[in-house]
Amino acid sequence: MNIYVLLKRTFDTEEKISVVNGQIDEDNAEFIINPYDEYAVEEAIQQRDAHGGEVTVVTIGNEESEKQLRTALAMGADKAVLINTEEDLDNGDQYTTSKILEAFFEGKDIDLILAGNVAIDEASGQVGPRVADLLGIPYVSTITSLKINETAVNIEKDVEGDVEVIETTLPLLVTCQQGLNDPRYPSLPGIMKAKKKPLEELELDDLDLEEDDVEAKTKTIDIFLPPEKAAGRVLEGDVTEQVKELVGLLRNEAKII
Repeated sequence: MNIYVLLKRTFDTEEKISVVNGQIDEDNAEFIINPYDEYAVEEAIQQRDAHGGEVTVVTIGNEESEKQLRTALAMGADKAVLINTEEDLDNGDQYTTSKILEAFFEGKDIDLILAGNVAIDEASGQVGPRVADLLGIPYVSTITSLKINETAVNIEKDVEGDVEVIETTLPLLVTCQQGLNDPRYPSLPGIMKAKKKPLEELELDDLDLEEDDVEAKTKTIDIFLPPEKAAGRVLEGDVTEQVKELVGLLRNEAKII
């Protein structure tokens, strides 16, 4: 099987994030593989081990993204591709990413593409479905189970607290959700092997693309952190006094009654 994983380098939301002049301060941010993409990498490795073939992880970004690609290789992926847009693009959006990936996949023999359900930085959930639509292949989002028997595929996905069961065929794109698997940690032997695994670097010219071909359709106006929550207040006295005080606060301070 020819299995591809769409991977994104995102800032770590577990660490403190600073915003300077309406932009995230990347110099002081920690970057990781988008956590939902880790489920995609793990599932790709498991499907390869079960059915044969190879796993290729693909990302769009700059040379800093090589670290995350090497991590995926250390987890067990076979190949990595960095589409370096640092010199060609100042800004991009989901349209940009999808059009670049469409050009990358042109002419390739694809069995399965996996991606994270959403990226934790923008959380649009658009790239996977957009790519599938451009490639003309079926897709299923937010999957929690994937079973492949030759070209027949059985999938379970989250639907508002319930489970939907879907039957489809390869080639196929899926986006992966928590509960699909438990992503492995890179082992020391895996890290050593990753240094020797192929990592190909491409630019827009290599994909016969011009900057105008992938110009963003949206623009980010501003980025800001949510306001800090005010401290809570403990109401004193018996229940009657507490109710009176609460009603007064809701009317005079919160102004919601």
